[in-house]
Amino acid sequence: MKGTDRLSFRLGVAFAVFSVVTLIIVGLMTYINQMGIYRAQCERNIKNVGRYISSLIVADGVDFIRYMDYYQEHYTEVDIPVDVDEYESYENRFRELFNQRYPGRTFGVDITFDELDEDVKEAYFIYSHVYWLLTFEWARSDFNLPYTYFLLPDETTHTVMYVVDGERSSRAEHLEFIEDNPQYKEYHHEQGNEAEYLYLGDTYFNDDIEQYAVEWATWETGEEQDGFVVWHNLWGDTYSYYVPVCINGEKLGLVVTEIDIADVNSVIVKNTVRQLGVMSVALLLGILCLLIFINNKFIDRLARLESYLTRYTSEKDPRIAEDIRANIKGRDEVTSLANEVVSMIMEIENHIKFLRITNQELAQTKGDVAKMSDLAQKDALTGIRNRTAYDKETKKLQMSLSEGNREFGIAMIDLNFLKRINDTYGHDKGNESIKKLCYLVCHVFEHSPVFRIGGDEFVAILENDDFRNRDALLIEFDDELDRLRELDDLDPWERISAAIGIAVYDSTCDNSVEDVFNRADTIMYECKKSMRVRRQK
Repeated sequence: MKGTDRLSFRLGVAFAVFSVVTLIIVGLMTYINQMGIYRAQCERNIKNVGRYISSLIVADGVDFIRYMDYYQEHYTEVDIPVDVDEYESYENRFRELFNQRYPGRTFGVDITFDELDEDVKEAYFIYSHVYWLLTFEWARSDFNLPYTYFLLPDETTHTVMYVVDGERSSRAEHLEFIEDNPQYKEYHHEQGNEAEYLYLGDTYFNDDIEQYAVEWATWETGEEQDGFVVWHNLWGDTYSYYVPVCINGEKLGLVVTEIDIADVNSVIVKNTVRQLGVMSVALLLGILCLLIFINNKFIDRLARLESYLTRYTSEKDPRIAEDIRANIKGRDEVTSLANEVVSMIMEIENHIKFLRITNQELAQTKGDVAKMSDLAQKDALTGIRNRTAYDKETKKLQMSLSEGNREFGIAMIDLNFLKRINDTYGHDKGNESIKKLCYLVCHVFEHSPVFRIGGDEFVAILENDDFRNRDALLIEFDDELDRLRELDDLDPWERISAAIGIAVYDSTCDNSVEDVFNRADTIMYECKKSMRVRRQK
């Protein structure tokens, strides 16, 4: 067989020409399409970013409300470094200061924010502000936006305060800005002239009803609007989108996202439309010619081979192989393919029964293995996963830790008085207590995997929403235990008591998942001791 007779050569030449033409056309059309869809993509992008940040704030719940209340009263008095780039140290400072002032107490459980000393409140506010400042900036960086910020509108004065500003400004820089732009001086708040501290509470007068219609409509209705605000000012040419933030029915502010929009020249639009029409015709003609060529030279013979294979698939008649050998002739790969198909049909006939039997045996074996694996990792009493499953899960978590995962926590829960219940009411009642605690743990940490690793010990691995909401879930867990203890219609073994400890992965002190587990276990036992001391009092 000559090289020029080969089907691969003929198809190669045909598709080489086709590919060159197609690539040129697709490249030009891609450029045109990108110009057309750019604005729509940008608008969807800033909408999604705004909604994402808003969901983070709503998830923070009462903590964000405390932060906003303190901000409005004290923002002129707080010193926050302008070059801050992490919030963990500020969080640790707040935790250390709280533990020094209120040892053995839990913030939000047995002491409220209003009961804290002023310096503890300020530490909490600084940590909160740095966290939200960096959250907005990370979102801006991740989605390539020029500005993301949080506004607090005031309907009575038609002013807006930039609680989380889209651009960091020191007190010294703000004073220079006011000097250069005296029209913004009316709502300047005296905070000093330091270059190292952030200027907070930047406020502007937005009373132009037409210009700020979307902004005020969003705030007044508490709902997102269809329109965007177009800005052409000293901060650039942008579109702004507003997402309202409401927690427990209270309007707290607006998340604002912005993106640059380039004006499209009308001449470019006309030219691209004209080029699109020309390229569409050229592509159509090229495909038509190529299809005619391929059909005449190759597709017709391949179609006949396909029909024979279709007949064999439906009829399973091996005599079709002789029809293929007699009717598919030539000096190219189509003929070679036909001969190979004939050989394949004969081999299939010889092996099909064996393959069916083997497949049935393999399917049965696979099902048996899956059942045994499931039983080996399932706790017989509670139905949740057991210690074996936990060890397997921690191995995967350790691997993700080595790959960069740095955000997870472990909750360790231990049932109190199990021995007393077993001795007093019997082991069957003790089992009821274990199952009661299991239900409570699975209910509170419903988005996390829960394991029974001992007789009265449970572990939950906290990630994603449960990790971010761990403080609220801890409060919910304690509240549920308190509620059970107050129900007089429950039997003694149903009014369960349990200690819980939650530890979060900290790269400064944890080298493995086991380290986080041990810290959670220690915290849990400290909780158990604290509960024992309270009972003795």
